[in-house]
Amino acid sequence: MTNPASADQEAIEKVRELIKDIDTAMLTTVSGEGLVSRPMRTQDVEFDGDLWFVTKKDTGKFHELLRNRQVNVAYAGKSFVSIRGEAELVESPEKLKEFWNPAYEELLEATADDPNLVLIKVKAETAEYWDTGNKFKMAKFLFRRLTGKNTEGTDINRLVEFQ
Repeated sequence: MTNPASADQEAIEKVRELIKDIDTAMLTTVSGEGLVSRPMRTQDVEFDGDLWFVTKKDTGKFHELLRNRQVNVAYAGKSFVSIRGEAELVESPEKLKEFWNPAYEELLEATADDPNLVLIKVKAETAEYWDTGNKFKMAKFLFRRLTGKNTEGTDINRLVEFQ
C-alpha cells in the first residue's frame, strides 16, 4: 500500500518538475461577469503546494479575490498543468522584497516598497497535468483518445489532490 504522505510528495515533485521552466501562468479568477484569465509571472521558488504572484491592490483581480478566493492557474509549455486552489492576499513587505525582481518596476510601474503591492498566494487543492515530454506515451495517449478509449489516469494525464 502506498504511503499517502509519500504519494503527496511525489505529486508535488511531479507538478514542480512540469512547471519549473514555465515563467508565465494564466491565473483565472471569478468576476461579476464570470471567469477572467490573466497572464501572471510565477515567483521563482520551489513549488511546495503553494504558488506566489505579485499584483497591485487597484486591479480587478485583487477585488475579485476579495469576493471569491477560488482560482485556477494554468501552465502551458512542454507540458500542460492546471492547478485549482484557494487564493490568499498576503501583505508582507519582507516576502515581497524576497520575490522582487527589477523587471517589476517597469511592468507594475512600482518599486518594492510601494504600499499598493500585494502578494497572491495560491494553495493548490488539485492539479491535473498532461506530460507531453515523452513522445511515445503521448502518441499512445492520442491513439487512445482518437479511438474513444478512456485516457484518464494514464501516465500522460493525471489528476492529483493535495491535502
